Amino acid sequence: MTAALLAGLLAGYGIAVPVGAVGTFLVSLTARTSLRTGVCAALGVATADGLYALAAVLGGSALASGLRPVLGPLRWVCVLVLAALAAWGAAGAVRDRGRRLAARAASAPPGALRAYLALLGLTLLNPTTVIYFAALVLGSQGGSAAGAAERSVFVTAAFAASASWQVLLAAGGALLGRALTGHRGRLATALVASGVTTALALRMALTPG
Repeated sequence: MTAALLAGLLAGYGIAVPVGAVGTFLVSLTARTSLRTGVCAALGVATADGLYALAAVLGGSALASGLRPVLGPLRWVCVLVLAALAAWGAAGAVRDRGRRLAARAASAPPGALRAYLALLGLTLLNPTTVIYFAALVLGSQGGSAAGAAERSVFVTAAFAASASWQVLLAAGGALLGRALTGHRGRLATALVASGVTTALALRMALTPG
């Protein structure tokens, strides 16, 4: 149970920490509106991460049952996928061209519910999230699927980790907006997240199958 909790927390922070377009929009939205609106928007992002974690856990378990004969080689495929995602995230931050979602916020600032739904939709459209969770869960299946309790703990921990980081971004709002969404801030957070993802890949590679 503890292992599932730690894995979920690491997975949640690994996907949430990089301040990309959605994170930039979240900080700027909070700065322009209120903490309440920002927190609701942050929970929209975390909800999407939690849904993708749940889908990956359920799908990964089903696939693990059917693909048990090839889980050994598949584990290494997943290790490579996670390593590629880590490298891609770091490289993307280095060559950041300052893409933002601010243009989408040219109209009047949204209310709390609208902000929640908007950030939920934007995050659900990010294919990297589902690829990340699917690779992580499927690569960690080992010889047998995790029990319902472990899967629940993993999903809950991933959601909590994502929510805590997104709420932190929202709370920073106007104070930390420029620091986190500038080139250096985006580079630093992306490199931290890439390091976490790389650590997960190494842990998976070194765990006996």
